[in-house]
Amino acid sequence: MRIKRGGPAVAGLALSLGALAACGTGGGSGDAAQPPTAGATSPAGAQQQRSASPEASSPLDGKVIVIDPGHNGGNAEHPSEINKQVKIGNGSKACDTTGTSTNDGYAEHAFTWDVSKRLEKALEAEGAEVTLTRDSDDGVGPCITERAGIGNELKADAALSVHADGTSASGHGFHIIAPKAIERNAAMAPASRELGTAIRDAYKEGTGVPYSNYLGEKGMDFRDDLGGLNMSTVPKVFIECGNMRNADDAAKMKDPQFRERIAVSIAQGFEKYFA
Repeated sequence: MRIKRGGPAVAGLALSLGALAACGTGGGSGDAAQPPTAGATSPAGAQQQRSASPEASSPLDGKVIVIDPGHNGGNAEHPSEINKQVKIGNGSKACDTTGTSTNDGYAEHAFTWDVSKRLEKALEAEGAEVTLTRDSDDGVGPCITERAGIGNELKADAALSVHADGTSASGHGFHIIAPKAIERNAAMAPASRELGTAIRDAYKEGTGVPYSNYLGEKGMDFRDDLGGLNMSTVPKVFIECGNMRNADDAAKMKDPQFRERIAVSIAQGFEKYFA
């Protein structure tokens, strides 16, 4: 995979998010980030101050970031390829899966691809060098181990796997999955926890989506059964952006404006992490 260097900087991430909140996303008034308290410096204000100085640089400038859009559009038609077992450091697991979908058929693979492309653009605008683990939404795989291997080969500063959940309809909200340390990834686990916390905080603030009410604690879950985390040697986490089987979460994820808001919020999480 080729690393792509970010182009000229455009409007700041927090400023972009403020514009999205102002125009509305169809998710209701509860979706907008809460205004800062009196006397506080908001993320938007800090971003505007930095953008106003031509000599200031973004915390993302020059950072190598790998974005992993979960699943792929052709997986369902190639069961033998995606069901083959691969080693994940403490056992074996299927190469990949088909993912989930909303009740009316909006597929997780399409959602993760759209959000990841938007996130790629937002990160590159701040000077990051971004690589996606797949080139389109009509291919097969790659295997979870190959996805982790891309970040390892590039010696990425951070990596994120973008997903959406598919649990019971009463499940609501988002959560971050960070690695439980195993022998292979023990060195990256502490930094991954920091990365996950930064993205969690920015996502909740920027989207208004609450912490998951069915998994994890305060939006954080820790696992040692995911090959994408077990096989990574660079800081990496997963984000489950919401539950596609929940009507409220699904409505947001199907809204292109809200997907833009998701991407900008995640980009702000990377900025918080590197700052």
